[in-house]
Amino acid sequence: MYKNILLWLVLGSVLASLFGQFNIADETNEISYSQFIQNVKQGNVSSVKIAGSNISGVTAIGEKFDTYSPGDLGLMGDLLNNGVSVQATPPARESFIKQLLISLAPILLLIGVIMYTMKGAGGAMGGKNNPMSFGKSKARLITKDESHVTFEDVAGVEEAKEEVSELVDFLSDPGKFTKVGGRIPKGVLMVGPPGTGKTLLAKAVAGEADVPFFFISGSDFVEMFVGVGASRVRDMFEQAKKNAPCIIFIDEIDAVGRQRGAGMGGGHDEREQTLNQMLVEMDGFEGSEGIIVVAATNRPDVLDPALLRPGRFDRTVTVGLPDINGRDAILKVHMRKLPIAKNVKSLDIARGTPGFSGADLANLTNEAALITAGLSKELVGMGEFEKAKDKIMMGSERKGMVMDDSEKEMTAFHEAGHAIVGRLVPEHDPVYKVSIIPRGRALGVTMFLPEKDSYSISKRKLNCQVASLFGGRIAEEIVFGEDAVTTGASNDIERATEIAHKMVKLWGMSSVMGPMSYGEEEGEVFLGRQVTKHKHISDETFTKVDSEIRKIIDTNYSLAYKILEDNRDILDAMAAALVEFETIDTNQIDDLMARIPMREPAEVIDSEEASSELGTGRGETESAKPSSDKKPEADGSTEQFA
Repeated sequence: MYKNILLWLVLGSVLASLFGQFNIADETNEISYSQFIQNVKQGNVSSVKIAGSNISGVTAIGEKFDTYSPGDLGLMGDLLNNGVSVQATPPARESFIKQLLISLAPILLLIGVIMYTMKGAGGAMGGKNNPMSFGKSKARLITKDESHVTFEDVAGVEEAKEEVSELVDFLSDPGKFTKVGGRIPKGVLMVGPPGTGKTLLAKAVAGEADVPFFFISGSDFVEMFVGVGASRVRDMFEQAKKNAPCIIFIDEIDAVGRQRGAGMGGGHDEREQTLNQMLVEMDGFEGSEGIIVVAATNRPDVLDPALLRPGRFDRTVTVGLPDINGRDAILKVHMRKLPIAKNVKSLDIARGTPGFSGADLANLTNEAALITAGLSKELVGMGEFEKAKDKIMMGSERKGMVMDDSEKEMTAFHEAGHAIVGRLVPEHDPVYKVSIIPRGRALGVTMFLPEKDSYSISKRKLNCQVASLFGGRIAEEIVFGEDAVTTGASNDIERATEIAHKMVKLWGMSSVMGPMSYGEEEGEVFLGRQVTKHKHISDETFTKVDSEIRKIIDTNYSLAYKILEDNRDILDAMAAALVEFETIDTNQIDDLMARIPMREPAEVIDSEEASSELGTGRGETESAKPSSDKKPEADGSTEQFA
């Protein structure tokens, strides 16, 4: 700021001096020298001022005039003989400084225009976006006064909080550990799925320790210019040393920390040079300086081994998806900002959102608040949370889409087939809602909700899920005939085939192939393409693998076909109920499966007894996610009909 002020003051003074040379004089009458002499001899001149060869004067009638003397030696005699008042002054001489400023004024003015243009295009002088400062670090400094996040704002990741809580002691009192021979960790790598709170946890460490916090993304280091990334790394660590103790947080470090040797340029690749500089800088400071580098990624498998060795990133903290108690705690944190109705029970919402990350739950509470505002309500109730959950998990309702009666009936039988097979196979997540209201890309949805968080899936459950995925297509075939089946089951078939492939090739769930892996090893992304390394498997083995996959598909297809044939009356009744009411929940499904008169569906109301439930619909079968994966492999979805 001070540089800008000084610059504009200098430019202003130069311009003022320059314009001062062109002051507009009073209006005068320029006359010839001969006319001037004639006026003098005729007594028409009252007074004159002589400055060198310049002559200015006033006539007898008060008019001003100017003229120029050619060096007439008899001029003074003519003036004095005719009674003219004469005032003589030496010629004005400009100072050297003034002459210098006048000569440099155009150059300085040009420099000012260039600097002003650069400021408009890339920020103020010295700013981060200035083209002349591209070698400076782009890390954003969050000072102690600006950081208000503490461990109270982080919920659902208690184990990770315990691991990083020691960092607070390291930053607050490093001597406590060094006096007993301990070495303060230089780096901490946070690993976990997106949205689990890795950045929030790093900010909480800085807030608890009351130290500055440098925030930068891995992609901010790499530029098209060779050496820029390395320069930014050096500058970032220099700034950190000036603000020690502090935390450097590098988000998505895999953008710059990928394994070396995979690029086109070998060791001269810009990204690899940036990584090399980062490795050198992490070796170049001592733990006693009070600088801790915290990095986050959801792809630890692609990181360079040198980055993970002891002495650089000494610790790896896993920040996973929260369990039911963690989700309950996260919801309570986000609900502090909302006017919550008395009937809202965070534990019920947590029970109905398995596999949601912290970001998902924050989005859920925000959607509930938006729905409440749209309904002009003052309190966010359980009904609004249910609508928000349905919107997130199943998509927004496409109210403008109108299906004709035949397609609506086809959709109803398709979704009923998913629900019935899901209820009658030996092991499957319960069906909670079936709907034929178009949502997102689907004409309808069948939603399965697990009763508890699950971290692994059995072979029996995988087979049951394959069977339920085929329930929609089989229902169409049984009711309307083989030639009438639609494209609505395309995604169901794709997901069922994917599950069968993994059962045989990755999970060792085939008695013929045994507990061996026959899959493909995934490589890293290179030039926008996924590079894979194929395992050397004979053609004969591949034939057996395909045969086992076909066996799993055929067995479960036959199982689902038999279930729907044996329960054709339930299939017809459920389809009729869907055509009439469009959405049925778990209570109505229980009545239909028991072959008793079905109670009418009740809307989710804001009452003390309101509890969480999930919906289903035509065209898409979704299963709520286990806490280890948002979209489990065993849960299928049917895209909308072509």
